[in-house]
Amino acid sequence: MDAGLSIDRDGPVTRLVLDRAERGNALDGAMVEALIAALERAAGDGTRLVVLSGAGRSFCTGLDLGGLDAASDGDLLFRLVRIEMLLQAVHHAPMATAAFAHGRVFGAGADLFLACQHRVFAPGTRVSFPGPRFGIALGTGRLAARIGGDRAQAILDGGRVVETDEAHALGIAGAILDADGWPACVAELAREAALLAPDIARALRVATVADTRDRDLALLVRSAARPGLRDRIAAYVASLAR
Repeated sequence: MDAGLSIDRDGPVTRLVLDRAERGNALDGAMVEALIAALERAAGDGTRLVVLSGAGRSFCTGLDLGGLDAASDGDLLFRLVRIEMLLQAVHHAPMATAAFAHGRVFGAGADLFLACQHRVFAPGTRVSFPGPRFGIALGTGRLAARIGGDRAQAILDGGRVVETDEAHALGIAGAILDADGWPACVAELAREAALLAPDIARALRVATVADTRDRDLALLVRSAARPGLRDRIAAYVASLAR
């Protein structure tokens, strides 16, 4: 395990398991960097399918807010930028990507899930995008691309938790499947990924995935650059305890 990330290579499939169950698999700096490095390795080692999942009770509960009191606005901005770079690496990966989620899929964890090409929820999974409540535009464009701008804005404006069936109907999740059915689904996705030559698969990704990386990064930085980022996040966290 590397920085809270378990990595298992099985032929053309690389499995990445978020493994910080005691923290709800929240994304800290070390895990983000480990994920980016793992994706870079997978892009050059013959991997045809990357599979993301989470250990413990949830897929990912978002940005790890441990040590928030000691963090500066600049620290938090850098962490958010690195998460955006991770999301871009997943969304524009040259190989197929799949996320299998359960429990809570919140914040940056929801953005990570949405960045994947294939997206599966276990029954009872819940998803939420709280970033706008503390003034952050992270993953907004990818959510709109998946489910449409009006639907995305309605979810983001309300800041509500979306339950499994609605998430499936909207297109946030492409399928609902019990965890015991995940291995067979992975095997089928791996079979499909192997049908095309790697160079053709890469070309198709370029042709079918809109490249909004510069815009998305600029929107994130602009939203987070307003002074008081730490205080806005702290106020949001405090509101959850009320």
